[in-house]
Amino acid sequence: MSYTETRTENRASDRRLLAAALKRLATIVAAFTAWRRTIAMRRAMEDLTSDQLDDIGYSEAPRPKLIIKAGLITNLMSMR
Repeated sequence: MSYTETRTENRASDRRLLAAALKRLATIVAAFTAWRRTIAMRRAMEDLTSDQLDDIGYSEAPRPKLIIKAGLITNLMSMR
């Protein structure tokens, strides 16, 4: 009795590899495009004033403010 062994292909076909590579490339291009769009939007918003930001519905980010009340220097000098 003869012994025969069948071989099975373990590697993916060229079409599948090409499809996977194209899908990865499309993902990379989409991510890069989104990143560029985000950067352009940030640069455009940096040039806007707070009134313009309010007009488009984007409130200005809270920034640290130095508030000096009237009479503060007098109070500090009197504590001295």
